Amino acid sequence: MKKYIAEMIGTMVLVLMGCGSAGGLADTVGAGVGTIGVALAFGLSVVAMAYAIGGISGCHINPAITLGVFLTGRMNGKDAGMYMIFQVIGAIIGSAILFALVSTGANDGPTATGSNGFGDGEMLQAFIAEAVFTFIFVLVVLGSTDPKKGAGNLAGLAIGLTLVLVHIVCIPITGTSVNPARSIAPALFQGGEALSQLWLFIIAPFVGAALSAVVWNYLGDKK
Repeated sequence: MKKYIAEMIGTMVLVLMGCGSAGGLADTVGAGVGTIGVALAFGLSVVAMAYAIGGISGCHINPAITLGVFLTGRMNGKDAGMYMIFQVIGAIIGSAILFALVSTGANDGPTATGSNGFGDGEMLQAFIAEAVFTFIFVLVVLGSTDPKKGAGNLAGLAIGLTLVLVHIVCIPITGTSVNPARSIAPALFQGGEALSQLWLFIIAPFVGAALSAVVWNYLGDKK
C-alpha cells in the first residue's frame, strides 16, 4: 500500500505543478510562465518526485510507464493495476487542488508577503497554496535526505530544483514563501498590511510541513 500511496502523491504533484503552470493558476493570476516554464515545471516535478519517492515505488507517476514496466516483466499484474488506479486518484486530487486555488479568487500578482494585499477569497487561496507547496517541498527534503531511501550526495540538488519548481508555480499566487523566516523579516521592515497578513505565511507553511512529516513517517516506516 505504501507504494500505491507514493504513486498517488507523485502523480498529484505532477498534475498540480505541471498543469498549474500551463493554465489554471497562470490564467487566473495573469502571470503565465510560457512554454519553457511549463516544460520545466513538468520536468522538475518528475525530478523532485524521483528523489522523494523513487526508493519506495520507483516513481512511475504515469500509467504508460507502469504498463511498460509490467510488459517487460519487472512487476506483476496486481501491482501494475493498483499503480494505475492510484495514479489516476492522485491526478484527480491534483486537479481538485488546482480547482480550489482557481475558484477561491485571484490576486493581482506576486505579493511578497502581502505587499499588494489579499482580498477575502484570496486569503484562502494563498493559505492553500502556501500549505500545499510547503508540503511538497518538505516531503522532497525528507525523502531525499532519508538515510536509507534518500538521494545521498544528490539530496541538495533535488531540494534546490524542487524549490525552483515551487517558485515557478507559486510566485504568481503569493510571491512564494514556504519559509516562515523568509516572510517574517521582510514583513517587519515593510509593516502595514504585510505585517497584518504575516500569520498566513507562518501558519500555512507549518501546516504543510507537519502534513509532510506525517506522510513521510508512514511511507518511510519499514513496518
